[in-house]
Amino acid sequence: MSALLAELEQQACTLLPDERAQLVEVLLESLQGSSLSEIGTEWEREVEKRVAAFDRGELQTTPAEEIFAEARRMTQ
Repeated sequence: MSALLAELEQQACTLLPDERAQLVEVLLESLQGSSLSEIGTEWEREVEKRVAAFDRGELQTTPAEEIFAEARRMTQ
């Protein structure tokens, strides 16, 4: 590990939790190319689209009890 990286790690650990979270977002954005806010916006649109489809009765739904029962069967 480079001395610079070690120093940055040490300094990052002294940040407040919100500041560390912000640093993580900046670093991830630098690796991903898309900003996390853009990704979040896309997820919000997708959620809205799915909720609207559900409200219109266009989505097939399964009761939670059935989902949990199936999950239990799969883990046994």
